[in-house]
Amino acid sequence: MKAAVVSVVAVATVAMLVSGTAAQAPAPAPAAAAPGAPASTAPASTKIGYIDVQRVLARSAAGVAAREQLEKERATIQKDMDGRRVELEKLRDELEKKGALMTPDARREKQEQFERKRRDAARAADDYQKELEKKEGVLLQKVLQEVGGVIEKVGKEKNYYMIVEKRNAGVLYASNDADLTDEVIRAYDRDAGGKKK
Repeated sequence: MKAAVVSVVAVATVAMLVSGTAAQAPAPAPAAAAPGAPASTAPASTKIGYIDVQRVLARSAAGVAAREQLEKERATIQKDMDGRRVELEKLRDELEKKGALMTPDARREKQEQFERKRRDAARAADDYQKELEKKEGVLLQKVLQEVGGVIEKVGKEKNYYMIVEKRNAGVLYASNDADLTDEVIRAYDRDAGGKKK
């Protein structure tokens, strides 16, 4: 599920970036001109690069910080869920060991209490999962929006016609020379470091 959220966020961000970059980029070279027609002013070669958004999220300082924040929240949630599990185990053990000695009403009351707490724990686990996915989406979207500006800056500085996201753009082959991911990570970390001062 986490990979699906990241993929959806990455696809949306890349689509936004590519459409914004393509709108500002020069038009593609026209077909060969007829004899006697004026020469074209199109560039001799069109540079297209790609980035791996997953690598940016995994290796950039902001991406690592976002992951660490999520892990802290996961640890807090896990601690709560472990406490609920221990409480449920105690209730179950009490029912198993002392259930035969209890009155039918007391046993029924304990069983209902156990079922109520079990449902509450299951509901809490589901709510926690949804909350974590939402927070992850928000944090990753923030990082990707910031990276978008860096990608555009690198693209303009290096005269790229287009930069695509490697995994979701369906890139079947790309030269390592076209991989701008590490350059974008360095530029992003550099820009993010300057903003903190």
